[in-house]
Amino acid sequence: MNIILILVDSLNRDCLSAYNPHTLCRTPTLDAFADKATVFDNHFISSLPCMPARREIFAGRKEFLWRPWGPLEVFDPRLPVILRDAKYNTGMVTDHYHYWEEMANGYMQGFSSLELIRGHETDYWQLPETGPVPPWVDKIAEFRAAAHPRQYYANVKDFAGEEDFFPAKVFSKAAAWLDDNAAKGPFFLQVESFDVHEPFDVPEPYASMYTDGSKDDFNIWPPYQIYRDLEAFMAQTTPEELSFLQAQYMGKTTMVDKWLGLFFEKLDALDLWKDTMVIFTTDHGHDLGERGVFGKQFPHYDSHANIPMMIWHPERQGGNRATGLTQTVDLFATIVDVAGATMPTENRHSKSVLSLLEGKVQREAILYGTFGQGVCLTDGEWSLFKAPLEGKPLYAYSTMINRPLIVDNPVDGRVGRMPDPPVDQGYFDETVPLPLWKLPITIDPRTDENFLFNRKRDPRQNTNLWRQETKERDRLLALMGEMMADEGAPPEQFDRLGLNQGKRG
Repeated sequence: MNIILILVDSLNRDCLSAYNPHTLCRTPTLDAFADKATVFDNHFISSLPCMPARREIFAGRKEFLWRPWGPLEVFDPRLPVILRDAKYNTGMVTDHYHYWEEMANGYMQGFSSLELIRGHETDYWQLPETGPVPPWVDKIAEFRAAAHPRQYYANVKDFAGEEDFFPAKVFSKAAAWLDDNAAKGPFFLQVESFDVHEPFDVPEPYASMYTDGSKDDFNIWPPYQIYRDLEAFMAQTTPEELSFLQAQYMGKTTMVDKWLGLFFEKLDALDLWKDTMVIFTTDHGHDLGERGVFGKQFPHYDSHANIPMMIWHPERQGGNRATGLTQTVDLFATIVDVAGATMPTENRHSKSVLSLLEGKVQREAILYGTFGQGVCLTDGEWSLFKAPLEGKPLYAYSTMINRPLIVDNPVDGRVGRMPDPPVDQGYFDETVPLPLWKLPITIDPRTDENFLFNRKRDPRQNTNLWRQETKERDRLLALMGEMMADEGAPPEQFDRLGLNQGKRG
């Protein structure tokens, strides 16, 4: 069976009518796909942000309790290599520029064919603009390093219409890949659109589809990685600006949906639906001013953590809903399972979701989070977010010593500088046959507040029940400790979260 994995970065399920019948966002392609696919209602993130999520997809290994954003480890399996060994032709079409950065080595090199679309966000594609720029570029720079919008502007300033924008290029190239390769034997094709990721810059007709505002008047790229920049932006923004940002996000979503439709038309033309599984999902959502924040930082509310996933499987009943708990890390085992390939023996985090297509229950609960922040748990009905305690040590574990790319709140120059020296080296993970460096890491927690929500009674997670529902809180804290132990978390993670290192009986 052929396999296609489609990742649309930063896609909120609330923008899709399959999850939110009241949405104003128009996505006819995905509406039609949802009608024939299995729609997963309780699909969640695992490790955030972009590359930690992709390590889960490529290697089936959760990352957020062990290390931050980084390359694939030498001991990691490589999904495209596993599939190639199973006699699949493999290809990737992507504009996700993090793949070709220093701190994301090893992900794309295993594919037999590769198509890269350059120029999104701060991709060093064109020389940065040094002269006068349009007002919207300067508007972004009010709360973000000026080099960022100038790089993006240099990349896109010659775009004439929507055919030049990234979703058009990605899905057109993916359709061409099918023309060239679909008849050559079983294939795995990974298609990644970095949109609907920020900056929220879209051409007409999408820019005015949900608003009459102008990007010269409003910021289309609010900050969120640096706490003080986010706070400064939120202190001066207006309801009109937030509404405009949400409109541009919806416009991007509709543009992606249109070009995804072109790709699906190619599956129609080549009669591929009958022997091709298609997985559509994202790596995480993106908050758009809810609770005064942007992005996908801890605490991981459902608004960006409960993410869309739909699967078409030609041999399973479609047009239904799957309610079991699944996570990004499960994509690895699912694809290996469908391909009939050999699952790595050290896999302990990834589970195939194929049984859920038939309505079977898979998990009691799931863990998710961002390295150095708190840990989140949901059992479907309840969600618990446990913040770290102040002053507790944090370590990253890796066979490599890298210059960090992503460290939360990097206001002191930690990003890109030489890391602190390791404090130890040893066999800290029983599933890794190599010694790991133990590296001290300093990260500023986003909050020291803990949260407990009932997702059934309070789906928007507005009412924190941490102090009221003590029985459920204590049950979930104990379960969190047990699950962290089962998943192999380092011992200091229990101390920094104030948890017992429990083992299941």
